[in-house]
Amino acid sequence: MTASLLSLLHLCDSLFPLGAFAHSDGLEAAVHAGLVSNAADLDAWLTACLDEVIGRGEGPAVAAAWTAARAGDWEAIARLDRDLVAMRPAAESRAAMRTMGRRLIATWQTIHGGSASSGSALLDAHGGAALPVAFGIAAASAGIDRHSAGEGYAYTRLAASVSAAMRLMSIGQIEAHTLLARIRRRIPAVVDELERRGALPESFTPMLDIMTMTHRAVHSRLFRS
Repeated sequence: MTASLLSLLHLCDSLFPLGAFAHSDGLEAAVHAGLVSNAADLDAWLTACLDEVIGRGEGPAVAAAWTAARAGDWEAIARLDRDLVAMRPAAESRAAMRTMGRRLIATWQTIHGGSASSGSALLDAHGGAALPVAFGIAAASAGIDRHSAGEGYAYTRLAASVSAAMRLMSIGQIEAHTLLARIRRRIPAVVDELERRGALPESFTPMLDIMTMTHRAVHSRLFRS
């Protein structure tokens, strides 16, 4: 097993202190509203997250951040980060992206140093780095190839949603992980497509955004967002 693969496994491990366990990305509000109540609903939610949130927004941001970090273009990373955060209409979602991104960069810098810390002052001046941007920077600094970084990020985000679902819904571990395995098999094709397009991040997920924005009104919340 190569060092870069081990680094990717470390970066994607649920033990890595991102604080992702505290966020549902709107899933809690969707469950409370009755929009996600069973395995079929959760499958549709995960599909939208993979195809739209990751495939068109966060995935391209990981790829662009990876490329800019390898080139040492920290101004480009700062612009990418501002654009990505501005695309999120919910304040809770913007805060969550920045909180997890700061934790990733700070932890990775402490453990490994290197290029992951080279632009930390610039990023701090812009409020830190959103999670997809931070992930791309860390992956580039660890010698993880761009495609693998995209796949790893996609899996990590989907796994976090499944973990949240198991705390919010009446769904067992086997059923939940069967769903995750099914959606996981689509990740390489989604990353291939976003690499082929080479497009900038974009966002059009109105229902997911509405659920994130209405999360604050949910009574007895388990998650921050």
